[in-house]
Amino acid sequence: MHQQPADQYAPQRARGAGRLVTKSFGGRTRLAEFFQEGCAKIRLPETFSPEMEAILINTSGGLTGGDVIEWSVAAADSTRLCVTTQANEKIYKAAADTASLTTRITVGANASIHWLPQETILFDRASLTRRLDVDLHENSEFLAVEAVLLGRRAMGEAVNTGFFRDRWRVRRSGQLVHAEEMRFEGEIARLSEAAAVLSGQVAFATLFYSGPLAEVLFPRLRACVEGMAGGASFWNGKIIARLVAPSGFDLRKSLVPAISVLRNGAPVPKVWNI
Repeated sequence: MHQQPADQYAPQRARGAGRLVTKSFGGRTRLAEFFQEGCAKIRLPETFSPEMEAILINTSGGLTGGDVIEWSVAAADSTRLCVTTQANEKIYKAAADTASLTTRITVGANASIHWLPQETILFDRASLTRRLDVDLHENSEFLAVEAVLLGRRAMGEAVNTGFFRDRWRVRRSGQLVHAEEMRFEGEIARLSEAAAVLSGQVAFATLFYSGPLAEVLFPRLRACVEGMAGGASFWNGKIIARLVAPSGFDLRKSLVPAISVLRNGAPVPKVWNI
């Protein structure tokens, strides 16, 4: 009997890539370059402000081991762009390999990008490597939020084991201004119980802001997060805030007002409320 090649039966994997570049025209932010392929889609809802809003969509419905998505976003000089996601990114159990999610962001002179994806949900035995690389001009503004849920407590879900690595690199004028590495591997439930990690909480978020309003926004953010589980710091022209909560719902109650403060009073994207 004729034997089929082994790789013919390899699991189907999701692949996607999307690129968006803005330009300034008539005092508003307009589209200069647009590219999408595979499961990565980008939608640009109509807005009534000079800012452009982009919604990233993973049409595969989630990621599992071996899936790869790459996003690239660039704001040209004097443009403003807010990027979010249609829904939570779900990372499902991986039978083999690790899912990869990479985002590259470039912000030009007097430009602004607010990177505001909705929460990433890890399921038990999920495996994900995520990377965020950012290049900023000397006088640009950048706001980033990344939130993670270790399962959905309301659904009775828990993450006992798995792998999650998150890598951030932010540069301004070519100089590294922020770097961080997060890594959960193996018995995540046991690890997250440690007081120095999450103290048993299952929802957490990082907020980052670097721009001309940092010194003004920081005291407002400190007042906003007072009484919440977490805290905020300001040094070298950047704001870092960490928030933790016992559930995704509780995290959102803290996260939404904090984001609004760092957006200088502007609300979160409407898709967050759908």
